[in-house]
Amino acid sequence: MNHITLTEIPRLYTGIAEWAACSIYVLNLKRKFKGLSLAAVMGIACLLQCGIQLAAGTFPKSLWIPGMLLAIGLMQAYFMFTCEVTAGSAAYYCVRSFILAEFTASLEWQLYYNAVLNTQISAVWLDILVFFIVFAAVFGGAYFLERKHIRKENITLKELLFVTATGVTVFFVSNLSFVYSNSPFSSQITKEIFNIRTLVDLSGLVILFAYHILRQEMQVKYDLEAMRNILQSQYSQYRKSGESIEMINRKYHDLKHQIAVLRAEQDAAKRLAFLDEMESEIRTYETQNKTGNSVVDTILTGKSMTCQRHEIELTSVVDGKLLNFIHVMDICTILGNALDNAIECAIQIEDKEKRLIHAEVLSKKEFVVMRFENYFEGNIRFENNQPATTKANKEYHGYGIKSIKYTVKKYNGWVTIDTKDNWFKLNVVIPLPREE
Repeated sequence: MNHITLTEIPRLYTGIAEWAACSIYVLNLKRKFKGLSLAAVMGIACLLQCGIQLAAGTFPKSLWIPGMLLAIGLMQAYFMFTCEVTAGSAAYYCVRSFILAEFTASLEWQLYYNAVLNTQISAVWLDILVFFIVFAAVFGGAYFLERKHIRKENITLKELLFVTATGVTVFFVSNLSFVYSNSPFSSQITKEIFNIRTLVDLSGLVILFAYHILRQEMQVKYDLEAMRNILQSQYSQYRKSGESIEMINRKYHDLKHQIAVLRAEQDAAKRLAFLDEMESEIRTYETQNKTGNSVVDTILTGKSMTCQRHEIELTSVVDGKLLNFIHVMDICTILGNALDNAIECAIQIEDKEKRLIHAEVLSKKEFVVMRFENYFEGNIRFENNQPATTKANKEYHGYGIKSIKYTVKKYNGWVTIDTKDNWFKLNVVIPLPREE
């Protein structure tokens, strides 16, 4: 093989590398297709990507950049057509896939070049052997590494611009020797060209992966802070409910004096007004719950009063003593968020007869089971295995279920959600502590 042939990576290899790099992320993201349908889509994508690269190989050098942009556009389309992602997320993973493909193709061809130089053997079998070893090792390793760090997420414009700028810079510098061989940063020596291309691509790959990990760590910190704020909010509500209940208790005892006044009142209209006021106050007192756990009592009473104001029927069968081993703030998080979500959903139902919520806390074998059910209308959309927020400010909301899961996990428990027959059912299961 001559110098030109060996320095230029075969277009077919580049096309396969681009398709394989995209497929790593496609297989780890939420997909629109399954089984044979997915296999067919991936097969067609591979043929198209390789076809684009082979066609671009016939373009004059002046059209090299447009040819690469065409290939990148096809990679973007592959993500958009196959996965349930936004255009921004697709572009984010497209850039990462492109740099991974560039590195893999460059590494494979560099190792093959060195093998030819060292063995003086330029055979098809050697080319194929190096191809399969390098592609299997790099893409196999990338798949298992990425699967731990991929989730559906919204990419901000600033993040996308940074990743795109990094990708463009890496691609330009790594291929500088092919476009401007006389620049201070390029080379005309084949081995140096390979070293520059492979090492620059590797550096870009590491930078993009490190940035991805950093993004996720920052998101985790943000999530924890948001859940901590929710927990504090629920605890504050619990304390306010306690103060309200104390006031209700004082008011209830005042009823004895009001009854005496009522007996002495001769005006029928005033007496009727007194009775209406007393009835209202008694209904408020009746919302109090006695479950065997003062924290649970306070939360249920506070939520019952909220339901009463919004004409929501809240029924509960709760053995509060089962939750005595759970920390006060954790009880506030679980019960408070679960009931708040149910109340928020019920308020949106126009037919007040259908504003129904039911809560249960009971024991099953060696577990405490908390069930929260509410009727809903319409469809519930799920993101990352949990209901998407219906609130307008999505940046600061949507952490209710997430905070419940986080809290329950501390007690080695789990959370399940069911939405059959227009009933939203949230089940929390926590192992009961063993008696010593």
